[in-house]
Amino acid sequence: MTGFGSAEGPVQGGRLRLEIRTVNHRYFNPALKLPSELAALEGELRERLRQLLERGHVAVTVRWLDAPPAQAGVSVDVDRARLLLTGLKELKRRLRLRGTPDLAFVARLPDVLTVRNGDGVTVSWDELRPVAEAAAGEVIAMREREGRALGADLAARLAQLERHVEAIAARAPQRLVAERDRLRRAVRELTEGTAVDEQRLALEIALHADRLDISEELVRFGAHVAACRQALAGTAAVGKQLGFLAQEMLREVNTMGSKAQDAEIAREVIAMKGELEKFREQLENLE
Repeated sequence: MTGFGSAEGPVQGGRLRLEIRTVNHRYFNPALKLPSELAALEGELRERLRQLLERGHVAVTVRWLDAPPAQAGVSVDVDRARLLLTGLKELKRRLRLRGTPDLAFVARLPDVLTVRNGDGVTVSWDELRPVAEAAAGEVIAMREREGRALGADLAARLAQLERHVEAIAARAPQRLVAERDRLRRAVRELTEGTAVDEQRLALEIALHADRLDISEELVRFGAHVAACRQALAGTAAVGKQLGFLAQEMLREVNTMGSKAQDAEIAREVIAMKGELEKFREQLENLE
């Protein structure tokens, strides 16, 4: 589902803005763009968004509105200085040199003194989390509004499918009677007045009628529609569940079509397939 949310908040003495954009996707697929100071928090941010959003392509952008104060300073590696001095003394002894290293000389030795130019800001997850959750809250609210609209559309399509099923159910008994009469006429024409075993004929007609009977498909289709309505009435993510039910409804419709052998039922089946295709397309937008 599509959604957008943003939030700002104070972090490490600066001010940070976090934006989230989501579009349809079968799974949770995050893409995070963070400042270097937040790189260590990517895993925690990704996991929290997975808990809140569950599904969709989720693009997250974080940037500083006001950079935090520079944390410049100097670090001293005493152990390295001591190691280097030991080496110098050994070199002096072996080469029989004079003199003693002074402070200025030691300070110039590699990596003994390190100057930080204000790029050592460290942000904790506790500071970033409220901003991320506020932005995700806006996304969820927007997706819920879209979800309600999609739910209404899907419910209307279910009602239309039910109307087609009612028309098929009303036509089915007439179709069986018509098929029975057609078979009797065909037998009379083929036998050309020869006596026919009426009991055997009735049995064959009954067996043929059983093969054409679609009452079980109608019952199962109605159960699938009821399950769809129940899912739409809940609050959990239902996209995958409805996708499965739509697949099962299409299976029942195809079976009705293959058994129909009736023009009116065939027209209703074609209309139902079109409605189910639109239903399934809408499910791509639903969580």
